[in-house]
Amino acid sequence: MSTSTPTDSPPSLLGLSPDNLKAFLPSDLPAFRVNQLLDWIYRKRVQSFDEMSNLPTTLINWLKDNASLFPNRVLLLKQASDITEKLLLEAPDRSLIETVLIRYPQQGVGSETSRKTICVSSQVGCAYGCKFCASGLAGWKRNLSAAEIIAQFIHVGRLEDRRSTASKDFPIDNVVFMGMGEPLANYDAVIAAIRALNAPWGLHMGARRITVSTSGLVPQILRLADEPVQFRLALSLHGASNEVREQIMPINRKYPLETLLPAVKTFSEKHGRMLTLEFILIEEVNDSLEQAHLLADIARDLHAHVNLIPYNRVEGLPWKRPNNARQTAFAKVLRDHRVSFTIRKEKGHDIDAACGQLRLQTEQNRASA
Repeated sequence: MSTSTPTDSPPSLLGLSPDNLKAFLPSDLPAFRVNQLLDWIYRKRVQSFDEMSNLPTTLINWLKDNASLFPNRVLLLKQASDITEKLLLEAPDRSLIETVLIRYPQQGVGSETSRKTICVSSQVGCAYGCKFCASGLAGWKRNLSAAEIIAQFIHVGRLEDRRSTASKDFPIDNVVFMGMGEPLANYDAVIAAIRALNAPWGLHMGARRITVSTSGLVPQILRLADEPVQFRLALSLHGASNEVREQIMPINRKYPLETLLPAVKTFSEKHGRMLTLEFILIEEVNDSLEQAHLLADIARDLHAHVNLIPYNRVEGLPWKRPNNARQTAFAKVLRDHRVSFTIRKEKGHDIDAACGQLRLQTEQNRASA
């Protein structure tokens, strides 16, 4: 299996730092052209080199012959009744990449100015086999390149640009690496994408607005703790004991809680950011009051916020979400322990917005065509 993008097209400029971009361009090019080019890519978010009106024709022609902007294209755009949107992107090798735009309307404010979060993917499929997730049902195909990850931001940014001319700043409030794949299994590309997202020459998004989620790769978490960009970390916990976690997350056999939680604490102490513990509530699997008490103990020790997520049903999987009474009882335990938590409202159910669902359906439709 390949771990990078197989393509016959020229390399994408997305993700190249100013120094790397300068080294890529013709050697006799004036230095200020690098900044102009970066401005067209990240601030103006143009679709083609022909739109870069202040660049000389000779450079435009050189770029057309030697480089590309987007390593993928928008194949499908679906909007849910709650205005959640999912983009399905296609790479030259026909790999499918999912990106979700989630809106949280503010009280008394229209959707245009509501808080917007992009959920981006880092791999095509997933190799970690979490039992409740659609991302790994068709297996792991390959890692995404940094350019393929960054393209997800740009595609969504262009979509929002068309809806509002109020600002040319990046029109998204938060980015979460919680889409298809395990971000820390594609470490270098994810970090390169985060740098472009955060850097003044890139999308210039504050580090506090960037969250990386992991199922628990301990060596990479410890490596992540030494990264200078002060982004946030979310741990996909989903089980507050080894016994329960191993039922649904095979990675727990390699990195059990007694190994995982100290690594997460190390990250928290070095970065000085509150952790998030993601906890999908699955009926008769991890929704007991015993699990709630254990989760409260973990959250208090880590000074973490808990994100409770009632299970989003995936076709072909047996799991169900607990009823409202079970969810309320579970949440009450956390409240009684004075643990910070939220219960996430389901988004995008009618467009299959859970990780990997739309890709899986499209792959199956292709196979049967």
